[in-house]
Amino acid sequence: MTDWLNTLLQGVLLGGLYTLFATGLSLAFGVMRLVNIAHGDLIVLAAYVALVAVETLHLPVLAAAAVVILVMAAGGYVLQRGLLTHTVGRGILSPLLVTFGLSIILQNLMLEIFSADSRGLQAGALETASVSLGGDITVGALPLMIMGTAIAVIVLLQLLFTRTTLGRAFRATSDDGETAQLMGIDTKQVYALAMALAMAVVAVAGVYTAIRTSFDPLGGPNRLLFAFEAVIIGGLGSLWGTLAGGIILGVSQAIGFRLDPGWGTLSSHLAFLAVLVVRPNGLFPRTRDR
Repeated sequence: MTDWLNTLLQGVLLGGLYTLFATGLSLAFGVMRLVNIAHGDLIVLAAYVALVAVETLHLPVLAAAAVVILVMAAGGYVLQRGLLTHTVGRGILSPLLVTFGLSIILQNLMLEIFSADSRGLQAGALETASVSLGGDITVGALPLMIMGTAIAVIVLLQLLFTRTTLGRAFRATSDDGETAQLMGIDTKQVYALAMALAMAVVAVAGVYTAIRTSFDPLGGPNRLLFAFEAVIIGGLGSLWGTLAGGIILGVSQAIGFRLDPGWGTLSSHLAFLAVLVVRPNGLFPRTRDR
């Protein structure tokens, strides 16, 4: 019984990482209706930025995380204003093609610069530290920190969307960009700020990815897949639904590994398929069809 409790708990905590993968994707789609195929590659890019900050600038991990957030947020702003702004409002195919091309470019650039070798970021005692919950149940400090960060990010984003002027601009632009523009909202600026915010979340996901597991330039599509599944399970536009989707993926994967190591990743995809069959719009859909 204790072993199964440990398995479920580890799955829930793994869901925190998948939630961070998915939150930036959900944010970009919720505000701009932009499906970003390069999202997973941007997570890997953030991991490499963290690695460079630690190894080249000799920064501690937390300071490196702050640098990565600033770099990725600025990059997201420039990317939206310079490239992706031309795809918003032109249907789903245009951003798909552009971000697919961006994905290929990012993968090849990272291969050229960093080679195909797997890399990882050392975080010292944090990697092995654990917290006892009583009895034989213990959890790693790092997974617990990742889950806490995922919840904190979602809470902060919810407060931003509901309590601030910028959040109201996000919601107005998402509902009807043309009307928002007529009311004096600079939609291009709003979209750029939304992408900068999404890339800041991507930066957090990238740093934790670099610490928790190894990564390489071709690992983006796998992370994109988990992000898509978490977003769709939770329901498009629902941040708390994204958390639920990440936890469902994490728990199902942990159970799969518990039953048979070969079933780990497959079990999470089967859970996604099961939710899609029962609830095609996800568990907590918030956006309306347009």
